Amino acid sequence: MSQILLAEDDNDMRRFLARALQNAGYEVVSYDNGKSAYDRLREEPFTLLLTDIVMPEMDGIELARRATELDPDLKVMFITGFAAVALNPDSQAPKDAKVLSKPFHLRDLVNEVGKMLAA
Repeated sequence: MSQILLAEDDNDMRRFLARALQNAGYEVVSYDNGKSAYDRLREEPFTLLLTDIVMPEMDGIELARRATELDPDLKVMFITGFAAVALNPDSQAPKDAKVLSKPFHLRDLVNEVGKMLAA
């Protein structure tokens, strides 16, 4: 089973995302900030990092950069209202990262996660 690490500081959004992914059959571990998510990544491997970009303590781009240093095979998807930031070449975001712009339908999220994990 694919393990997904979710980092999203909005409590309601985090719950909705986790529930949709769990209903689709994924194991999801979620955190409300990048630092806590990174600490967990250092303890065990995950298949996918699903992260917001704008978060306290450590933003999603920094989290993704550090996470892929730990595990170069980790797949990364950003969920954000600031897609231009993630796509900016100067952001140092992992080059293979997918960006899903808010607002999005939960079905679209599950479909995109499925495509990434199947690749």
